[in-house]
Amino acid sequence: MLSTADVLATGQFIAGLQAPSGAIAWPDGHVDAWDHIECAMALSACGFRDQARSAYTWLRDAQRADGSWARSWLDGTVTDPAAEAHHAAYAAVGTWHEYLVTADLAFVQAMWPTVQLAVDWTLSLSTPRGEVLWERDANGTAGEFALLSGCASIYHALHCAVALAKLVSEPRPDWEQAADRLGYLVARCPEAFADKSRFAMDWYYPVLGGAARGVTAAARLADGWSRFVVPGRGCRCVSDEPWVTVAETCELVLALDACGMRGMAVEVFATVAAQRRPDGSYWTGWQFVNEEPFPAEYSSWTAASVVLACDALTGFSAGAGIFRDVPGS
Repeated sequence: MLSTADVLATGQFIAGLQAPSGAIAWPDGHVDAWDHIECAMALSACGFRDQARSAYTWLRDAQRADGSWARSWLDGTVTDPAAEAHHAAYAAVGTWHEYLVTADLAFVQAMWPTVQLAVDWTLSLSTPRGEVLWERDANGTAGEFALLSGCASIYHALHCAVALAKLVSEPRPDWEQAADRLGYLVARCPEAFADKSRFAMDWYYPVLGGAARGVTAAARLADGWSRFVVPGRGCRCVSDEPWVTVAETCELVLALDACGMRGMAVEVFATVAAQRRPDGSYWTGWQFVNEEPFPAEYSSWTAASVVLACDALTGFSAGAGIFRDVPGS
């Protein structure tokens, strides 16, 4: 486990990357809403309250009138106007997490219009069966398929959104029904989604998002373990490449913790220590045949994933159960 000083150093690294606008970028300078929210959650967990609130202010300001966010910005300018469903839905997760950490109902009320627009936009991409198509392109055309990992994240977000709706006394039973349909598909109907099975996220995200729990979750994780987990190294990004990534490893930790496999979660989390840098940042990934970082970068969202995984295992913030305790699931 990381010490308090270690966690704060990682939080400070993330805070140091935040622009005056509140945006938190990738190493190449671009910003996307999902990773930005992940960083805001980590800042809040670390107690960097002003920086977290600045991040959420940016999120509100960057939302488009239809409820979506552009896929990418660079230096405040949209560089990819397409929008992804799970990016928009994640606003509900970030807002619920901030409420768990701070118990600040006024913040929820301020974010509610943003969340409501975002979730309704996300669900506008639902098919009659219930899966959510992955994007709308720059022309507003819906994508041709749904992603399992994205829909698992949306399932989690819908439950957070329903909890927020109840907090502000504006219940949304339609969101609850959408979550039920989506959760069933994520847990039981792989044919509803594009085949991305070489990616680790498609393996563990149904557990991380809460659609699979208990015996089903344990069986799913056991089934993919040898394909994705490299003993002593962490979790591969894709099954057919000698590359482990810190973010996927930490999300696997969160999934293991969420279904009660705490001992394995601690063991997996220990592997990320090898990628820690002196300033509290982490290499994004490690190529373990060549024994070098790949890519040769240390990213904000990678550091955020470490903070959230450590919080889940040690409980240093009131938001530690954000993935373990999916509200209403």
